[in-house]
Amino acid sequence: MTQTLDAAPRSRRRDAEQNRLALLAAASAVLNRDPDASLDSIAAAAGLSRRALYGHFATRDDLIRSLLAHGVSRVLAATDRVEHPDPAALLALIGVTLWREVESVRVAAQFTVRGPFQHELALALAPLRDRVRHAVTVGAGTGRIRDDIEPGMLARLVEGSVLSVLDEATRSAIDAPTGERLVALSVLGMLGFGAADARALVDATPELHR
Repeated sequence: MTQTLDAAPRSRRRDAEQNRLALLAAASAVLNRDPDASLDSIAAAAGLSRRALYGHFATRDDLIRSLLAHGVSRVLAATDRVEHPDPAALLALIGVTLWREVESVRVAAQFTVRGPFQHELALALAPLRDRVRHAVTVGAGTGRIRDDIEPGMLARLVEGSVLSVLDEATRSAIDAPTGERLVALSVLGMLGFGAADARALVDATPELHR
């Protein structure tokens, strides 16, 4: 009898979590098509009622913050797995990994990065930014990358080079392999590589292309 009574709350919690994940997935897809999409359209895309949505997220901002947290956890987990002894290749790989994580939700990603949540996003991504800054410092110290720009500034410019490709991808039809190559070349160019050397490094690094 106790087992039966305990099973009901567990089942409800499981259903609630499934609904929450469905809402986040729907929000990601719907906001990618229309950053101004209504909560009603998001709930409908998840196959749930507006009331069910409000049971998980009190406001639209709460939903977007949860979507942001979910996305950041994925990005951090993916980039944590990226390793390479060459700091230039490592930075290009981090950029390509970021692209791979957001390529399917380009508009929604831009909405988060450029929108009112950018400060919260910056705080959430602090561990990744610290890693990029460290790689830049190591690369500059060993002469592998340019040393004429202060490491913190160069790290921000590297991040900007990834975002510039994402910007372009929201305006034109860039497929995944093209986007990855553009990100890698943009990062390497910012690090001081000439065009030929950047192409050679990308072509010699299997992890930079699928």
